[in-house]
Amino acid sequence: MNSTHSSRMPLWMAVILTLVMIIFVRESAVIICQWAGIEKAANIVGLIAMFFILMAWRLLKGLPSWLTQASNVLLVDSGFAFLPVSAGAGLLLFALGDELWGVMLIMLISTLIPLWGLAILANHWLSDSANANTTHKQKQQP
Repeated sequence: MNSTHSSRMPLWMAVILTLVMIIFVRESAVIICQWAGIEKAANIVGLIAMFFILMAWRLLKGLPSWLTQASNVLLVDSGFAFLPVSAGAGLLLFALGDELWGVMLIMLISTLIPLWGLAILANHWLSDSANANTTHKQKQQP
């Protein structure tokens, strides 16, 4: 992300403005989803709306440096947000009883097949780029 604007805004003010922007977009999504009758979709609607707002802002004007700095401060510990979800899912797995092995097999297969496909594509792309570099070097040598 290239910041086109340089501002001398203090970091605390940038963090507050970023949080206000996030809360405004999320609450707007809640109001819109309540109006449309799909209250449970408010978080994903807000996330998608924020994505499009930031992409339009980046393409039209460029993201300001204060927004980039504030997001870096706010997202530095975002991995901890997934910890309760992972722990809860792990606890629920053992409550499945007889279905545990089926669920584990499905999780294993649904993880390994995409990884296998990605490895094949990466190998194909890397071998093509390696072949292109080799032929390009051979053409340059007399």
